[in-house]
Amino acid sequence: MSQDEPGANERDPMAARRRLREVTLLFLKLGVIAFGGPAAHTAMMRDELVRRRGWVSDQRFVDLMGATNLIPGPNSTELAIHLGYDRARWRGLIAAGVCFILPAALMVTALAWAYVTYGSTPAAEGLLYGIVPSVIAIIAHALFGLLRTVVKTVWLGVLAVAALAAYLLGVNELLVLVAGAVLAAAARALRRPPGRGAAHGVLAAPLLTFGGSLKVGGSPVFGGLPVFGDPTGGQLLQLFATMLKIGSVLYGSGYVLLAFLRGDFVDRLGWITNQQLIDAVSIGQVTPGPVFTTATFVGYMIAGPLGAFLATVAIFLPSFVFVGLLTKLTDKLRSSEWTSALLDGLNAAALALMAGVSYELGRTAIIDPLTAGIAVVTLVLLWQTRLNNAWFIAGGAAIGIARALLF
Repeated sequence: MSQDEPGANERDPMAARRRLREVTLLFLKLGVIAFGGPAAHTAMMRDELVRRRGWVSDQRFVDLMGATNLIPGPNSTELAIHLGYDRARWRGLIAAGVCFILPAALMVTALAWAYVTYGSTPAAEGLLYGIVPSVIAIIAHALFGLLRTVVKTVWLGVLAVAALAAYLLGVNELLVLVAGAVLAAAARALRRPPGRGAAHGVLAAPLLTFGGSLKVGGSPVFGGLPVFGDPTGGQLLQLFATMLKIGSVLYGSGYVLLAFLRGDFVDRLGWITNQQLIDAVSIGQVTPGPVFTTATFVGYMIAGPLGAFLATVAIFLPSFVFVGLLTKLTDKLRSSEWTSALLDGLNAAALALMAGVSYELGRTAIIDPLTAGIAVVTLVLLWQTRLNNAWFIAGGAAIGIARALLF
């Protein structure tokens, strides 16, 4: 076994420390530059870990990407956590997740302070004007790179196109993923009935049950104080438990998160208003890293810095637990023909969802010749050079800021 293989960590403490340091620095950087939502995060991770560093193969990457879609929580964060485990085992699992989440959580906390203190947040339109077209190009580059790995047969190509069409027609994302996996496994079963290895596929089914719907049933004080300027232990516990519940059952995008947060914190508890919740989701989307840091913003509005900390820990904690369980399942899914077919279908549907999200984001981001030019130039440079994604993000931000100052 070479020192560059993950298993060598257990025998060589120096190699283990080196790998942990690599994971920490990489995901800390990604946490700072990962604008654009889960599809963009996935694209950046693929560029850094597959294309630039060769830590995992494209096949391993898409297997992990597909497998994380089986569990609740923020998929790109869970992918980061699993990639950290692949590189540096359990310490890597924790380091990757924490480092990917921490920069966004700190930024959102600062913006929440400005919001509570002044009643508004600093404008970010100019910054995003240039960043988002660059992000679109990064996603497109990753999609083309993953296409050959994911679409191995004509049948999987048809399945991916059908999944994309279903998503664009408004079919629920979880239903698209489940249908892709089930149809691919069924097609495999028709050609050859499943053997004993199929039992591993059954292990994935209980994970899907966490995605069942959850239906849940005062105005805040502004002027420099959160809702509870001096929260009691019971209020903090209720905040933590509510966020923990949401993180344990939520599938889907930030818009699904919006529905869950509204049900609990607006309708049932009455701790925040609809407008404040929309502002919180907006901040979660314009900052880098996981959109789920919306919970950080909500926690600050309710109980200040301590509320922000508790809300962040609570909503992300289930992801670490689920990925820890999933590490034992992913290899088993690929180990037999039948469950391998299930994973292939899941990967094809996940790639289609990534393409659908990119298309919708592109329609809102590429709005004039300048934004189109940013996207095209970024895409060409991605194909012709090995420049780090951070340069493209910084370049787009500089163009957006310059435009805002000049016009």
